[in-house]
Amino acid sequence: MRLSRAAGAALPILLAGVAACSSSSSSTTSSASAAARSDTTQQITMYTSVTQNTVTAVVAGFAKADPGVKVSVFRATTGQLNARIAADQHSGGLRADVIWGTDPLSMESYAQQNLFRPWPLPSLTGVPAADKTTYFWGTRELYLVIVAHKGLSPMPATWSDLTSAAYKGKVAIPDPASAGSAFAALGYFATEPGFGLNYYQDLKANGAVQVSTVPEVVTDVAEGRYQLGITLDSEVRSAIAAGSPVVLDWPTDGAISLYSPIAETVAAAGGANTATQAFMRYVLSPAGQTLIGKTGWQPVLPGIAGPARPAGATEVYPSSWTVLFGRQQQILQQYQAIFGS
Repeated sequence: MRLSRAAGAALPILLAGVAACSSSSSSTTSSASAAARSDTTQQITMYTSVTQNTVTAVVAGFAKADPGVKVSVFRATTGQLNARIAADQHSGGLRADVIWGTDPLSMESYAQQNLFRPWPLPSLTGVPAADKTTYFWGTRELYLVIVAHKGLSPMPATWSDLTSAAYKGKVAIPDPASAGSAFAALGYFATEPGFGLNYYQDLKANGAVQVSTVPEVVTDVAEGRYQLGITLDSEVRSAIAAGSPVVLDWPTDGAISLYSPIAETVAAAGGANTATQAFMRYVLSPAGQTLIGKTGWQPVLPGIAGPARPAGATEVYPSSWTVLFGRQQQILQQYQAIFGS
């Protein structure tokens, strides 16, 4: 079965808007038109941990498809997003209409706080059954791989190789309390036979170092502070395209795959055809999925091109994400007992 810096420092960015009105010979007519358009423009707010280039592309595409809706975006890491949501709840309630997250474990934590409406778009098809729940659906597939400094020899072949004495003190891992994809990797390793939390204990004993974010892993490997790290394949590809001295090392036992879900919150206006739902329909439409593919991710809908993968590349998943639901904090605390919080 398939599965898959501070909050206040990140500012909401208006990424979509209504096209400017054309000039008119009558200023009165122009003002009246502007007022009418303002009255009909709907506004929604999205909280997201999705990469900026993807958010910008998708929101801009939606603005062209539906210029009557303006989308305000607060984008931050998963950890910062958690802090923003908690702050909202302590000061009057959630202010987001949509949450577009990185991983199913974090999104399920929000669902367990009763922040989501049941999935409002039953007519949509194409998303694999394992990539959706009652409250959120996947939008893209992410793959956790190994990044290596260019020229490293020998290269690790499997995930277990990262605990080898050959790489003692040379491995960086992202903080699962900060990065949603790292949280998903923790969920996989914690429950996968042959790994478990012992895998992280072995990494720690071998001198592996925790850094904050997935991009930081790639930067540290590129700059030679470490020789290897766990990160997303898209981050490695972007670094290579920018000239960084890193290579993408796809483990022979499979990259860890997870899905990136989107959900409508209880703060959103109800009804069958809300602006919130129009936006989510766009994200999961062929047009929105194509933009996701063009910005470096594998679209969740079949038949839409994503980035090329190495020949013979495979992926692995937890036996079921739902098995991990409800255990998020327990697993994170067990991890933090090893690497610290």
